Amino acid sequence: MCIRFLLTFCLFISLTQLSLGQVRDQYVSSQGKTIAMRFTPPAGFERLTTQAGSFANYLQNLPLKPHGSIVKYYNGSTKQNTNVYIGVVDMEIGNQDLQQCADAVMRLRAEHLYKQKKYADIHFHFTNGDNVLYTQYAEGYRASIKGNKVIWSKKAKKDYSYSTFRQYMDLVFMYAGTLSLSKELHPVPTIKNIQIGDVFIKGGSPGHAVIVVDMAQNKKTGEKVFLLAQSYMPAQETQILRNPTESEMSPWYSTNFTGELITPEWTFEQSQLKRF
Repeated sequence: MCIRFLLTFCLFISLTQLSLGQVRDQYVSSQGKTIAMRFTPPAGFERLTTQAGSFANYLQNLPLKPHGSIVKYYNGSTKQNTNVYIGVVDMEIGNQDLQQCADAVMRLRAEHLYKQKKYADIHFHFTNGDNVLYTQYAEGYRASIKGNKVIWSKKAKKDYSYSTFRQYMDLVFMYAGTLSLSKELHPVPTIKNIQIGDVFIKGGSPGHAVIVVDMAQNKKTGEKVFLLAQSYMPAQETQILRNPTESEMSPWYSTNFTGELITPEWTFEQSQLKRF
């Protein structure tokens, strides 16, 4: 009798876990290799069409590691809390503890601009307020940090290669963060105006940032849903977040929320939505 009860109970638990997994991952096409191919919008919603060459289109087409991949930290260890994320962006992050939350957002923005050869548009502010130009770095100038002052001097040959671009980004990661990025981004009036590429960001120490990487809309109701991506501390691969408060919609988030936006590892105010 006891054995029969235990077997029945174990079967119940297994079926329940399977059911929850199916609900949680119902919008996942496991063979999809990009964000747009991996995640299907909820019923009644259509993915927003984006212009080729735009930042939004770049984000929608970010390559993903195979479904079920575990997020890795910069040192090769793994992030075991898989309840945080449902996908992993296929992009190297280096072997230093540099590419954290705001850094991942800046990396995606800069990668897009670099791919479009819009080199003059690649620039970010250090925490001290200095505007750091990629073109200056690519022309061979290097920064010398003395206290709160940055001195640039010509020390290398002109080089616009990708390896030099990555060196520039590591420099940015080292001296920029949520505080500086939040100041250079522009406020979005309301959540209803949200766009792909927008950033929820809390500047400070501690602070955090997540970026909108895809969206869909219900043409009948006007409701929008969106996907979020983040890195975190310590430096780790960029990940597509689950929705911890609406498992039946996860990983999509709806614009029809009141109060705060709750993500797996941070809570944001609606007023913290900003744009490049």
